[in-house]
Amino acid sequence: MKPESPNYRLVHFMPMFTFRWLCVSLFLSWTVMSASAQDLPPVQPGTIDTVATQRLLATVEAFQSGPAARFGTVALSVRRARDGQELIGYNARLSLPSASTLKLITTGTALVVLGSTYTYTTTLEYDGTIKDSVLTGNLYIRGSGDPSLGSWRYTGYPDLATVQTIWSDAVRKAGIRQVQGSVVGDASLYGDLTTPDTWPYGDLGNYYGASLSALNINENLYRVFFKPGRTIGAAAGVLRTDPALPYMTFMNSVTTDAAGTGDQVNIYGAPFATQQWLTGQVPLSTSARNSEFSVKGALPDPAYFAAFALRDQLQRDGVAVSGPVASIGGGLPATVPVVGAKRTVLHQQKSPALLELAQQTNFQSINLYAEALLRTTAVSLDKTVRSTDASIKVITEFWGKKGVNLDGFRIKDGSGLSTVGGLTADNMTGILSAMSRESVFPQFYGTIPVVGETGTVRSLARGTAAAGNIRAKSGSIEGVRAYAGYFTAADGELMTFAVLVNKYTTGQNRAVTAQLEKIMAGLVGLTGK
Repeated sequence: MKPESPNYRLVHFMPMFTFRWLCVSLFLSWTVMSASAQDLPPVQPGTIDTVATQRLLATVEAFQSGPAARFGTVALSVRRARDGQELIGYNARLSLPSASTLKLITTGTALVVLGSTYTYTTTLEYDGTIKDSVLTGNLYIRGSGDPSLGSWRYTGYPDLATVQTIWSDAVRKAGIRQVQGSVVGDASLYGDLTTPDTWPYGDLGNYYGASLSALNINENLYRVFFKPGRTIGAAAGVLRTDPALPYMTFMNSVTTDAAGTGDQVNIYGAPFATQQWLTGQVPLSTSARNSEFSVKGALPDPAYFAAFALRDQLQRDGVAVSGPVASIGGGLPATVPVVGAKRTVLHQQKSPALLELAQQTNFQSINLYAEALLRTTAVSLDKTVRSTDASIKVITEFWGKKGVNLDGFRIKDGSGLSTVGGLTADNMTGILSAMSRESVFPQFYGTIPVVGETGTVRSLARGTAAAGNIRAKSGSIEGVRAYAGYFTAADGELMTFAVLVNKYTTGQNRAVTAQLEKIMAGLVGLTGK
């Protein structure tokens, strides 16, 4: 049994008879002299192509020791999917931030537990009584955690404006022309503060940091439109928001930068806070016809906005509402009187099937969707789950019972936005290989973008052997780049891989991308039989 290198385990390599292979063997022996052998799997010769493997490992080692990553960590794990046998491990048992590659675990678990046809249901209902076209009671929009309600992404499903109209029509079809009560966004399914406490504060006001609610709407985002100044350094004024949010206020210090510099705005806010801070720069306008610039922010209380939007639509359609807009749930107490314990259903809005939600999660890397799927899956497995932490525990136990090694598995959310959460490359490929043996695997496989072609990896490794031959989820947070997924080896064997780069050198983004593309090109040359 050979000792394990501090950097890598090479499992299943062929005997080396030529002088060239002897040199490689001597080099490997020199690199592992001080290493421990306590967890090295047995060597079984003759099942993986040595030339391609050594070339790939040389690429990884050059990346690790080069200027882009020498002060950080590069980790790589490669497994055969059908039996979970690890073939290559380089720093593969170090727990590192996963970034959005974690979404593969979240969506895969959801598909296994809930099934690809699972749908969410959002219910419009009322309490009290209707008499002479007057509802003496409240209207409620009761959420079930659907992250796609009112989204623009899905053909055949209503966007925000359409769902408002559907709800208003349902109210009027019930004969209601006046509401003597409130319109309430009911997010009481989740009684906790659903935002993971390890998410960076600087992300919470931005669209990608939108907090989960039991009643999500419009993907919990809005746009704020700026009027750039006429010169660089001039103030950029706020024109409006879309949708309209008259109950929110903005402290704006955004200025104008050079044309073409793009979105440099950061929105600082917090869940349930109606005052937001706008900082940074927007680009100088180059055309009078295109003189606005918009930035996406996170709705601080999606349930409140859903109720606000419905009341606004009702009033436009001639239905008077006398009471205030309110929201309940997500840690907020009820602020409106309950007229009656019984509620009557007016309309139920179904979500797209889980398979479509999972594909959007992985193709577009939507953090909100991942957090919703984490909570929904965990509750399905254990009805007592009431928090993100409890949900993570349930998901971890789920894969542990399937025999996956979860040493170092320390995730903090379902999306990978947390900077302190971590897993090992070994954890990731272990779960992905286990996924390949689930009946829902063909559907799951189809939710993963194709390198060089689709999703967030559509521009990656174009013109290389990796393009079109690897399905991968990307991940990127500050100082972290990661990819994980599947590829078909040169001999037709389905393989799974994870490559994690942590604390790479500032300003070396292009070099990191180039090295990762080399690694991916090297993957498809491997054999696994």
